[in-house]
Amino acid sequence: MSDFKSRVFGCAIVKAINSNYNADFSGQPRTLPSGIVYATDKAFKYTVKNYMKDVFDKEKIFYFKSINANLNPISLDEKYKKFFGDYPVGAGKTVVKTTVAKNLLSCIDIRLFGATFAGSTNISLHGPVQVNHGVNVWKENNIFSEQITSPFSNKADDPEAEKGMTTIGRQSKLEEGHYLHHFSVNPQNLKDIVENAGDNAQMLSDEDISKLKEAMRRGATWYDSASKAGCENEMLVWVQLNENSKLVLPNFSTLIDLLPEKENSKCVYDFERLSAELEKINVEVACMEIFYNQQTTKLRNQPLNAIEIDL
Repeated sequence: MSDFKSRVFGCAIVKAINSNYNADFSGQPRTLPSGIVYATDKAFKYTVKNYMKDVFDKEKIFYFKSINANLNPISLDEKYKKFFGDYPVGAGKTVVKTTVAKNLLSCIDIRLFGATFAGSTNISLHGPVQVNHGVNVWKENNIFSEQITSPFSNKADDPEAEKGMTTIGRQSKLEEGHYLHHFSVNPQNLKDIVENAGDNAQMLSDEDISKLKEAMRRGATWYDSASKAGCENEMLVWVQLNENSKLVLPNFSTLIDLLPEKENSKCVYDFERLSAELEKINVEVACMEIFYNQQTTKLRNQPLNAIEIDL
């Protein structure tokens, strides 16, 4: 299993139709002060980790909720002990941080996204994969709400005469949204911690990247719930630089445009600005792949060397 050494820039786009991809604590789709709908990086990473948990079941996913026998969430220390047993203790009964770090790096989500581990010891691992908040690039941000009812009374402790109404609630959804998450991959982010963690500490591998790409282009579609029905992956743009390249590309939300009008009910993405940017640095690009839903999406002005693949 060889180490992955190239830097990557790209974006993942999640489409939401009459759905709520990432609600705030009031149940509303999240909005910027300008009214534009957005989603946190955590929402997208959750879909990636959930997909890996289900599809690559031999991989350990550390930062994912687990419950105990009483159906309550377990603590960080309990999760560590569930995966790795008791903490390793050295001289003076102090926790051996290097061994803890090596154990944590055996989890694919930590090798990808890093971790701020604050349990019986404190360790910070700078993840190679950095994901930005996803901003709706569609021309409209139409949110609607509707009332819903529960079949149960909301006055369980009141006299029978007071229990005449069932619980009334509300749910909110976005009519249509296309959330663009910019991301970057820099394998060197793990270099120092891996070197200090000792023998057999795992770096990011080619196999990890293959699994990441699959989860990034399928995770949102795979995950389904009442609020997220209607959310699906729409596109993954992956620009991989040559191994020794030090280039930094701009945020892809400034390089890819979703046109305001559809063609034959298909969304049209214009790559003109990204193509111009890549043309300047063509000798430093190892490959460019565009995974997209060819049934619902069209591309314009895509880079000449781009490999197009159906999701």
